[in-house]
Amino acid sequence: MARTSPAPHSVPHGRDGGRGPRQIPVVVLAGFLGSGKTTLLNHLLHRSGGSRIGAIVNDFGAIEIDAMAVAGALGDSTVSLGNGCLCCAVDASELDGYLDRLAAPATGIDVIVIEASGLAEPWELVRMVLASEHPGIVYGGLVEVVDAAEFDATRAKHPEIDRHLALADLVVVNKLDRADDADRVLEQVRSLTGRAAVVPATYGRVDPEFLFDCRPGEERVGQLSFDDLHAHGAEDGHAAHLHTGYDSLSFTADVPLEPRRLMRFLDSRPEGLYRIKGHVDFGPYDPGNRYTVHAVGRFLRFYPEPWAPGTPRLTQLVLIGSGIDAQALRTELEAGQDDTPHADEHGMWGVLRYVQGPEEAEADVDDAQDPPFDDGP
Repeated sequence: MARTSPAPHSVPHGRDGGRGPRQIPVVVLAGFLGSGKTTLLNHLLHRSGGSRIGAIVNDFGAIEIDAMAVAGALGDSTVSLGNGCLCCAVDASELDGYLDRLAAPATGIDVIVIEASGLAEPWELVRMVLASEHPGIVYGGLVEVVDAAEFDATRAKHPEIDRHLALADLVVVNKLDRADDADRVLEQVRSLTGRAAVVPATYGRVDPEFLFDCRPGEERVGQLSFDDLHAHGAEDGHAAHLHTGYDSLSFTADVPLEPRRLMRFLDSRPEGLYRIKGHVDFGPYDPGNRYTVHAVGRFLRFYPEPWAPGTPRLTQLVLIGSGIDAQALRTELEAGQDDTPHADEHGMWGVLRYVQGPEEAEADVDDAQDPPFDDGP
């Protein structure tokens, strides 16, 4: 499979072309039947750090088993779609209706998770989120869950899993405690992904900071699935040691970044670097604005906004991933500082490609119709 470079897709973020209202990340949670998607969602609910999670739960069948598993935890923050595959039964405008319900300020929701049916096509779901015209949401990444114990059998039955892994921003290799050759499965999954972070897990335990910013305060304790309940009885076993957290790097600079250097860094960001968030000061290249950066997997977007009076002119970034070389990343970012910045009308062109104005929204949606890969020889 040969890969082509994806176009800089985005979702609209306000019709005035500015930052607009606070945006809620929408995470697509996919994986074949039995991989552990509902278990992972319940884990996030249980370890959300006080953040409020809204969910769109898509069961395929007349009895909505997955929705029943999480309904007690989410209450009015759940939208359940039964007896149909979301990517086939709902169009982008209908999805906007569900997102509007969950993203309403009164709900206090911090992140929305679309838990897809095991029969859903992940790219179609991603396309629908990218095509959304809702100003209060932003794409939060495609998370693909893999059953390590059944990986070979799943690949034989569903060869399209290779394509799904190539699309993913984060891959959770679940049930490693049940796999006879966990290391081989991990390496094989890594060979099938692009630049996605690959995280080993048991019972769907991944750090929620991979996916969203946790609020300080008490954890929200949600309803757990049978696998989670069983896991609490095995805390002292080998499975508990397989839980993998995330690696992070905080970078602050009081010297402006040179935009071309930063774009070279972003365009070549390494495998395992899943999220980048924060603010960038480009100095005289755009003295009136600071740029909020939001990157998840291969998705990248800048949001310019005027500097508030009295605000220190700093670049402040947080990088989150799995197995990343924090010191090497810091060195690259430091090399992007410009000790002798100067006004350059062409210097910001690379950054501005990832700033969406209202006139670009339709073009971005058109670009999102085709998956960012092709089938080569």
